[in-house]
Formats: sequence, C-alpha cells, structure tokens
Amino acid sequence: MSKEEKIDNKGLTVKKAENIVDWYSEVVQKAELADYAPIRGFMIIRPNAMQIWEAIQKDFNKTLEKWDVKNAYFPLLIPESFFKKEAEHAKGFAPELAYVDSKEEGERFAIRPTSETIMYDSYSKWIRSWRDLPFELNQWCNILRWEVKQTKPFLRTREFLWQEGHGVFETEKDAEKDMMRVIKAYKKLVEELLAIPVLMGKKSKGETFAGAKETQTVEAFMPDGKALQCGTSHNLGQGFAKVFDVKFQNREGKDSYGWQTSWGFSTRLIGAMIMQHGDDKGLIIPPKVAKTKVVIVPILFDKTRDKVLKKAKEIEKKLSKFGVIIDDREEYNPGYKFNEWELKGVPIRIEIGPKDLEKKQIIVVRRDTNEKSPIKEKDVAITIQKILGLIQKNLFEKAKEELYDRMDEAKNLAELKKKLDEKKIVQVYLCDEKEVEEKLKEKTGANSRLIQETQKQGVCVITGKKTKTRAFVASAY
Repeated sequence: MSKEEKIDNKGLTVKKAENIVDWYSEVVQKAELADYAPIRGFMIIRPNAMQIWEAIQKDFNKTLEKWDVKNAYFPLLIPESFFKKEAEHAKGFAPELAYVDSKEEGERFAIRPTSETIMYDSYSKWIRSWRDLPFELNQWCNILRWEVKQTKPFLRTREFLWQEGHGVFETEKDAEKDMMRVIKAYKKLVEELLAIPVLMGKKSKGETFAGAKETQTVEAFMPDGKALQCGTSHNLGQGFAKVFDVKFQNREGKDSYGWQTSWGFSTRLIGAMIMQHGDDKGLIIPPKVAKTKVVIVPILFDKTRDKVLKKAKEIEKKLSKFGVIIDDREEYNPGYKFNEWELKGVPIRIEIGPKDLEKKQIIVVRRDTNEKSPIKEKDVAITIQKILGLIQKNLFEKAKEELYDRMDEAKNLAELKKKLDEKKIVQVYLCDEKEVEEKLKEKTGANSRLIQETQKQGVCVITGKKTKTRAFVASAY
C-alpha cells in the first residue's frame, strides 16, 4: 500500500490469512500506530504506538536499574575514521552508512547505524583501572541504516528507535556471562510483556554481528512463516578494545584490554506484536503494554442518559489504575464505537446500558476471544484485574501453539525448500561456516536464524558433510 493512498476509519478491508502484507499496512494506519513520512523508508510513530514503546522502555529500565546500568546519550554523528578502525565492523556497516553533506577537518560524518565506535572512543578516556569495571552504559536513541530495500513500518525502516547497551569487563568469562544475562532478559521481556514466544540461541558465523566474537539472539516467527529478530546480545571479545584503546590497569598492575559486550532491541518489537496477535478486526494489544486497558461504552437513551453516564463514571473511578476511558461521544452509535476500539486493540470493553443498571451489572467483552459476559458491579475491580491476566496468558499460549505448529524438520535441500514454501520454520543440520550460510541463502532465499550444538551427528543439507550443528532456517524480514 503506497503512502499516497487515503486510509479511512471504517475497519479493515483485508483478511489476515488472505493477504497479511496489506492487512498489516491497514492495521498500522487505521489503528493510528504509524504513518508514512515524506521520505521513502521513514515512518511517523503516532501516540498509540509511542505509548507501547514507552511501556517497553519503562519495563526494561527497571531491569537496567536492577543491574546498576545507567542511561546516557552519545552524539548522532560519528567521524568516518571511527568506522575504518575495525575492519570487519567497517565492512559490515559500509553499505548502510549515510553521511551528512559537510566536512570538518577534512573528514565526513556518518549518521549512527550503531554506537560501538563513538562510545568506545569515550570509554578509552574514562576507564583506567580494574576498579572501574564492569563499566556499562545504555542509551535509548534513533538509528539510521540507509541500505534498506523493502520497507515496512516497524518491521524494517531506514530509521528506527532502539535501546543499545555497551559493557566492558575484566575477563572474557565476565563478558560471556553478561551476554547471556542480557539475552535471557530479552527473552523474558518479549514473552512476558508482549506475549510473543521466541527461540533463543547462537547466531551462525555468517550471521554474527560485524566485529563480534559471538552473537546470541531471540527470534520470533510470524504467522506468514517469516522470522523476526527481536533482540541480540554480542560478545565483542577484545577487537574493539584494541582498536579504540579501551584498556585498564589489571590487578597485577599491568595494562590489559577490556572484554566487551553490546546488546540491543528496537521498535521492531511493536511490529512483531501487531503481526503476532492482530486479527481481522484489527490490533490486539497485550494488557501489560496497553496504556488504555479498558474502554467503557455507555449505551445512551434520552430517558436514562444521565443515570447511565453517572454509573459509567463510578466504574471509571473504580478502574482508574487500568487507564480506563469513557467513550460518551454522541455523534457515533455504540456499534461504531465497538468496532473502533476493537480496531485499536484495547484489551477490555465494558458496556453499560439501562438494563444493566437494573441488574446491577456490567457487560465485559474480551478483545482476544470476543467473549461477552455479565459481571456484578461490586466485583468489577477484582474481576477486571483477573480478566486482564487471562488475556495476557491466552495471547502467549495461543502464539506458542502456533509457533510449534509451524516448526518442522528437513533431511535434505529438497525437503528444506518444500517446507520453506509451506511457511515452516525448518530445523536442519548445517555446517557453521560463512560459505555454507551464503550457499544456503543462494539456494533457498532463507537463512539460519540461530544454531544449536547437538550430541548426535547429521548430514549438512548444503555440503553433505557430517556435523553436530543444527540450524533453524526461515525467511526473514
């Protein structure tokens, strides 16, 4: 769907199962999550989505606080010479760099695609002794990666928002421990906050972050069979430390280079949430990231209008901690309002009409199942709390079941291609070599999303050699 097309607010015109691409575009715009920017590949994040991102930030900031990792901010522009210092990193990001049209002291400045280089330049000045370690900072910022062909709001755009953490440690063991601590926290965040099940594991050599020794990842798999990377954590070894002179005086009084980690996730998580949970009515927001968890729609008639509104406000007060709102707009009928709030994904809708006043009850409608049930007015706060918990759990369990239904195995390349065409996530034996990864992409259009070492040997689907490495293969965004 092009940015020139006008989007009305009458609900979705495309079924998710029939055309997930157009369905996704409609949900993003009609649920007022994002809009297209004047420049191709950029998006405008609207308040409905920004509130979700802020909920994610709030949750992860609690984790950072627990770890005693503080937030900071580093410049948007990075000297070109910084990227040339670390050869593999420079090669990996060269196509994605965008430069500002000016020079100072004969040097161009790139808009950050990631902040390893500029942060480590400062780290080299701030770290002096082993007593300064571990040294970790986090920043919430925007990123620009210019070499993006096909764009889709949240899932793949040239500019996006993200979190990136960068640590320096005394030993490699400490760095490995940090890498794993972070990736486990990412898994917890995605599964418990966004109700999206993920697979966690190591990236192959061909998919490892440019300049890193090892990359751990959490991968979600969407209903269209494509993989979506939801967060990565890297053991950078000492490569960056050596080129940026990040060293410290160790416990023996000698100079030693730091062992480093970097880790991040982005607004891509919002795209994953839309794609995973949404249905033919629109967005479904997991309660833990929904700012408005409950909307009250009073059913208004002239004779009972004041009584119903009064009761709606009493209910609103009882549910204030859930970010409840009352939709008392008189220019729209209840059916229109129901459709609008379903489209925007509010977890619970409460209906109150004159008959409900007589029965001292309210009608509660769950967005995830569309179940409608009466509850006693006196029990409203406790019941709503319970239902929100049930919605969060149901979304995760449903998505988990779908994930395992899409997983399969293949013993050879022909089987792999067939099952990829069936939109499966396919487990295969695969030699962990960059050349093998390249041939896999060439022959299937897919890549390994993560790898695992097994006890048993199997035959690599590309080389025919024996290997103990198994890979999860899928197409990706």
